[in-house]
Amino acid sequence: MNVDTDAANKVLGGLRPYPVAITTVDGGFANGLMSLSAGAASIIPEAPRATVSLTKYNMTHDMLLNSGVFAMHMLSAGEDEVDASLEILMTLGGSSGRDGDKIGKLRTKTGVTGAPILLDAHSYVECKVIGSLDVQESTIFVGDVVAAEVFSQAPRIKIGEAWVKLPDEWIERYDANHVPQLQSAKDHRFGQKV
Repeated sequence: MNVDTDAANKVLGGLRPYPVAITTVDGGFANGLMSLSAGAASIIPEAPRATVSLTKYNMTHDMLLNSGVFAMHMLSAGEDEVDASLEILMTLGGSSGRDGDKIGKLRTKTGVTGAPILLDAHSYVECKVIGSLDVQESTIFVGDVVAAEVFSQAPRIKIGEAWVKLPDEWIERYDANHVPQLQSAKDHRFGQKV
């Protein structure tokens, strides 16, 4: 069976327009990353749930697996807020927590689960994991929302809007850092030795 991967990626890419900052804490260490694979996971308004898919390559994946808590943050496109949104995106998406403390560079408060809440985000939901699914290169986590807050009334930023505002040197570094993550995902998915 041949799959038109360009068509598939166009369809699927349209389902994840918003960059989402994911934070967690494990053993007293806080970390986070950026994801395009997050969303709502319940149709019951009075019992909201969130879902996020994290690749196994990321330190945040292992921390979330261990701790069972996460906060999912939306970023703002507001004129006075977009610079802070880009700073969150570049900080959490530009390096690994294995290389040092990323969260300490951002304004935070401690959430009810202990996960860091990004004060310059547009909004957030904080969750306790109620289930997960191993899907080879990543794990899909589903969490009950235990806290939520909206900090801004501005629109949320979309990934295309954010990407064109990022510095070229950051994008080059991101692309270079993404190579081993992509290889790890392929190794997990296609049965290579990892």
